[in-house]
Amino acid sequence: MDSPKMIPRLAGPDVWDGKDMQHDNGWLVPLNSTELTELDLNVKSLTRYYDDPTSITREHLDLPALSNRFKTIQREIEGGRGFQVLRGLPVTSYSLEQNKALFWILSLLLGDPQTQDKAGNLMHSVTNTGKSVYQDSSTRGYETDSELTFHNDGGDVFMLLCLKTAASGGVSKLVSVANLFNRIVERNTELADVLCQPFCFDSRNQNVNEQRLQVVPIMNFHDGKMSALYKRQYIETAQRFPETPRLTTEQIQALDLLDEICNDKDVQLSFSMQPGDVQIGNNYSILHSRTKYQDHADPEQKRYLLRTWLTLPNGRPLPRAFEGTREFGQSYAARMRT
Repeated sequence: MDSPKMIPRLAGPDVWDGKDMQHDNGWLVPLNSTELTELDLNVKSLTRYYDDPTSITREHLDLPALSNRFKTIQREIEGGRGFQVLRGLPVTSYSLEQNKALFWILSLLLGDPQTQDKAGNLMHSVTNTGKSVYQDSSTRGYETDSELTFHNDGGDVFMLLCLKTAASGGVSKLVSVANLFNRIVERNTELADVLCQPFCFDSRNQNVNEQRLQVVPIMNFHDGKMSALYKRQYIETAQRFPETPRLTTEQIQALDLLDEICNDKDVQLSFSMQPGDVQIGNNYSILHSRTKYQDHADPEQKRYLLRTWLTLPNGRPLPRAFEGTREFGQSYAARMRT
């Protein structure tokens, strides 16, 4: 791993400030009537034959217009801003099973879905289960209504389909990793170097190799790109294991600086998802977060999203440090097979 002194100032379309994105809505894309009609026909046809949406394959799909749209999205996610929000999917017109099929179809158009846990699930429901990350060693943040601080998910890309919103809260926030790293280097080169060294992460009992710790740098400069792996909460919960080295003063200072910059209102892009929105983000070039939310009193109206993790056909080369991680190991292996 190169030290920050050897890394040139990062540049490109994935280096952006949130304040600029607020005035540039090119990241917010409505689907047109032709694309929505194609999708509707496929959803209604395929759900007649497939009870499990993950049984649907690309060979089942007939979506010429929408397929072209997603080729453009692939290039935007890897090579552009690094994120996109699709708007206007008519989710209220479909049953939950139809919406799962709809989301699975969109996921197939973007990439290859990968498992999100040791059980092998390819699609997760993102909703409050009443669990706590600190009370159950296998609970993960998406199962709670707690604030999710800036982090990334697994695979090259995460996708989220919003079906129902909370009564309040649950605001989405995004940060450019390259912009974040540039700002850290400007503030403190020594702490930037610390972030390029290994940290211990709690695997939350989800790593298929049964390792309860992952040891990997937060910032990884490889093949001209900066790729992050960051979950401060899981860095902190890893401290419960006796074999985990205690966080040093410099490591804590580096994490604090990273979080401080992420939480700068000018750096982050904030927006509220609407039912029918699909949020797509590059996990290497984007960190995302979510504010704490309050659900509706009616359990049927609880905040509810669907999530997939995907490997892109045009994904970037990945550093060796990602090989054994539960987040990026599958995408790394896919690169090795091609």
